Amino acid sequence: MSTATTPRPRRILVIGGVAAGMSFATRMRRRDERAEIVVFERSGHVSFANCGLAYYLGGVITERDELLLQTPASLGRRFGLDVRVNHEVTAIDPAGHSITVHNRSDDSTNTEHFDELVIATGASAAIPAIPGSERMLVLRNIEDVDALHTSLGDLDATTANVVVLGAGYIGVEMAENLAKRGLNVTLVQRPAHILGTLDAEMVTPVEAHLRANGVDLRLGTEAVAVDDSAVQLSDGSSVAADVVVAAIGVRPDNALAVHAGLATGAAGGIRVSAGYQTSEPRIYAVGDVAEKVGAISGEHELVALAGPANRDGRYLADTLAGDEVASKPALGTAIVGVFDLTVASLGSTERALRAAGRDIRVIHTHPVSHAGYYPGAQSLSLKLIVDAETDLILGAQAVGKEGVDKRMDVLATATSFGITASALADLELAYAPQYGSAKDPINHLGYVAKNLRDNLSASIQWHEIDAELAAGTLLVDVRTVAEFERGAIPHAVNIPLDELRERLDELGDRRVIVHCQVGQRGHTAVRILAQNGFDAVNLDGGYRTWSAATA
Repeated sequence: MSTATTPRPRRILVIGGVAAGMSFATRMRRRDERAEIVVFERSGHVSFANCGLAYYLGGVITERDELLLQTPASLGRRFGLDVRVNHEVTAIDPAGHSITVHNRSDDSTNTEHFDELVIATGASAAIPAIPGSERMLVLRNIEDVDALHTSLGDLDATTANVVVLGAGYIGVEMAENLAKRGLNVTLVQRPAHILGTLDAEMVTPVEAHLRANGVDLRLGTEAVAVDDSAVQLSDGSSVAADVVVAAIGVRPDNALAVHAGLATGAAGGIRVSAGYQTSEPRIYAVGDVAEKVGAISGEHELVALAGPANRDGRYLADTLAGDEVASKPALGTAIVGVFDLTVASLGSTERALRAAGRDIRVIHTHPVSHAGYYPGAQSLSLKLIVDAETDLILGAQAVGKEGVDKRMDVLATATSFGITASALADLELAYAPQYGSAKDPINHLGYVAKNLRDNLSASIQWHEIDAELAAGTLLVDVRTVAEFERGAIPHAVNIPLDELRERLDELGDRRVIVHCQVGQRGHTAVRILAQNGFDAVNLDGGYRTWSAATA
């Protein structure tokens, strides 16, 4: 009489114990109580709040322990996970279904076998290959923040100088938080503008805000050398530097995958299927190390954001549990605080879409965060980029002191589920005077999109004015005389909107661009002129957008 044997539990190994890796491991345990799940993390900490590191340096988060969300012991007790910190995976053997692991605590090396392997190694900070780069510090993990905290603590805040290289989201966060410590901060950016997910007219006011808060911006230049006391820039200038922080970007931490022969894309991300499978059947990859499909481009690209990383870790667990789950296209929704400003974006920029030859409509509005008559209303600047044929949202940008986050979240939801730009007008959003307006800024974007879609208005962008004027188009400013005298676009003629009907004979038979302060009166002017036989277009976003772009 035979005795049945209990099958061996599947053995799942995870390389990387932060966002994607730990999201996978905890979800996998909830889906499979019997699986043996081992997590290898080369640093000394897992499940730490890496998005909060800069705010600890700035003193907003006062206790370092607040950054440590879980420990190997707590994960073992609650989830039955075998979490091994200070364990660096040094090689993957796809054919042998094994990995080589170096225990950095006792300098031992051993081999671990797997049924499935999850690569969640994330991304590492890019360090420019220039003389003196060994002086640069980065901010990716707890060890990095400890090193920075020590270096900054040794400085005299009244005289110390810190140079941050790179003005993406991490660089801007670093500059803000270091400035809040009272340090002299210089932010260096190779492109002409900071925050590459924004177009020029949206980001220029943010740059002015950084300068107003004491940050020295050096744009259109880059570091070429670092010595004991300064950073040499490509424009020939030199910036004093007691501490140098490299924040020029991140690269997928793909060395293990490359050496194991796994397929990677042009940017170095591991190429994965919709089910997160690599080119080796038993090996999967999630998080910043893996490529994602861009929701707007439809191409394989890198999106290093915490939300998609955690989501994909969770979905991979569902996949290995037997569900048919496919990775979601990445929209790239992001937000950053810049002192008391909030800046957010999603999708693609206007410049990228035009460079790709896309037929687009662009909408700028400048509403207030809640009802203007209720105290405390703050101005917003919103930009929506729309596919001219389908009316689908391709990108959005927002800058303001209040209400940016909720508007971007609504736009992200709409974009993710294919709600058209015109349909934003139909969204029924929560309203009370202290929270919004009866015509919410989101609804207003929809109204403008509908007018453009239905040919009830036509618009041009700030960067198209010069060509129009050169072709003989007349530029008419329909603001009041007082507004016009405070500042005007060169070559504009002032005919206030309330006088326009009586002064139509002054326009001749030329094509007309009309503009007001933000675009609303300009739309009314276009309707008047169009119904009187004129070829008229509105300057999208009005004088405010033009002045922001040309400041």
